[in-house]
Order: sequence, then structure tokens, then C-alpha cells
Amino acid sequence: MKTSYHTRKINGVEIFYREAGDKNKPTLVLLHGYPTSSHMFRNLINDLSDDFHLIAPDYPGYGRSEQPPIAEFDYTFENMSNIVKTLLDELDIKKFSLYLMDYGAPIGFRIASRNPDQIDTLIIQNGCAYEEGLETFWDPIKVYWGDINNKEAENTLRGFHSPDGLKWQYTHAVPDASVISPDNWEIDLRHLERPENGAIQLAMFYDYQTNVVLYPEWQEYFRKYQPDTIVVYGKDDYIFPGVGAEAFKKDLKNLEFHLFSTGHFALESFGSEMGALIKDFLLRKTGK
Repeated sequence: MKTSYHTRKINGVEIFYREAGDKNKPTLVLLHGYPTSSHMFRNLINDLSDDFHLIAPDYPGYGRSEQPPIAEFDYTFENMSNIVKTLLDELDIKKFSLYLMDYGAPIGFRIASRNPDQIDTLIIQNGCAYEEGLETFWDPIKVYWGDINNKEAENTLRGFHSPDGLKWQYTHAVPDASVISPDNWEIDLRHLERPENGAIQLAMFYDYQTNVVLYPEWQEYFRKYQPDTIVVYGKDDYIFPGVGAEAFKKDLKNLEFHLFSTGHFALESFGSEMGALIKDFLLRKTGK
């Protein structure tokens, strides 16, 4: 079924989202990572829209959503999760599965752990809820957490969303980089080049430490509620390596586990394979 494109004012901010599929079918909410947008789900939405209802929002300051001035808006994971949950409430979506990727993981785990009865299933792709998953890539970020005025750390962080840094995120550890469309990082650059966006990305890097504090709470949610979960993960990701995927096995018993020999944006190189696994999983677990 065709994708439609919408905006809706949520907590005073114009939020862009993609929607596809029959609203009477099980809903899957797709939560994108840094530094991209709902564009990363364009192919997966097409693959799943005959069987499911899909919603993929852009966070404030990302993609096609509004970018409020940094002085007037809290660019934090807590606030992003509140925006997404309010959007779902206003769209009258009461039960849903969550696709959690990169930044989408801490945003979605906040929603899931606070609203466990609304969650059908979890789909985890290169996102973290265990400190084992925070390896070398995170060293300069941890320095920045300890000293927000550290210019060396700040310059390293800015480099991640420079044009070369973006291309690296999409192509690093990918078996055949020729299958990765350059449109990906060119589209990301559209919002990253907006005035103040660099400062917004730094604010989000700094705030990521609030997620680590919540890891024990999310792990307790896994143990207590045992949500049906599928891991579909690029195991060679330098940002969230495969060891972070393995960590979910500690607490999640209803877990299906799939690693792919690729990097961070695994959908770009193994989208059809991942889509088939996700479709099969959701058809079995959502019961419709």
C-alpha cells in the first residue's frame, strides 16, 4: 500500500511522519536513529504495508520535522520520547510494536517501559540497553559527558555528522558499499545544515548519558514483562557492535536473534532479508 506523508503539531512543534497500511491491522512504530530520519524506513514500509499499519515520525530537528530554536526547546531523549508518545496518543494508537534503531532505542525503551500494556512486540536493530554495547566509538562521547567544554571531544563529535562522517556511518563495514545510495547522506545533510543543528546534535550527544542511567530500569522491564522481541542487527557496526546485541539475551526470554555481516544502517544492505524476518515475526506474534 502507498505511503502517505503528514505533519501534525505536537506540544507546539510541527512533526512530520510517514504512514502506510490499514489502520485496522497491527501497528508498527518505526523510530529512526542519529543523524537520519524516517527516510531510513522507506523500503521497509513498502515491504510491510500490505500486512501492517506503519507510522514513522521524524524527531524535532531531524528530517522534515520542525526545528525549534535550541533556547526554546529541550533537545533531550526524554522530550523526544514525550513527543513520540503524544503523537501516538493523538493518532489514537493504543497498541503497537516498536522498531528501535540507534537513538530510537532509548526513545522507544522509555515508551515501552512506562506503557508495557500497550506494547505488542519489540524489534531491535543496532540500538543499546546495556553498557557492553558502548565500546570504542563512545570514548570521546564519554569525555564530553565529563567535560562539555572539551574542544577536542567536541570536534570529534562534530566530525560524525560532517559529510565524510555521514558517508562513513552508512558505508563502514558494509560488504558491498556500491549498494548504499549516496542519497542517504545527502538527505541527512539537508537538516544537519540548518542553522543551530550542529549544536542540537551536540546536545543530544551530551544527553545520551541520561539513557545509560536508565539501562537498569529497561532491563527490569525486559525481565518482568518479557515482551516478544526480534533482534535484527548489523554485527560489524562500530557504533553499536554485535556484543551489545548479544547482551539482550541476558534478560529477554522470548527472543529471536539474527545478526548480519554489515554495519550500522543494516537496512541499506540487508533490507529485504530483514524485512522478511520482521514480517514473519509480526504475523506470528501480533496474532492477526
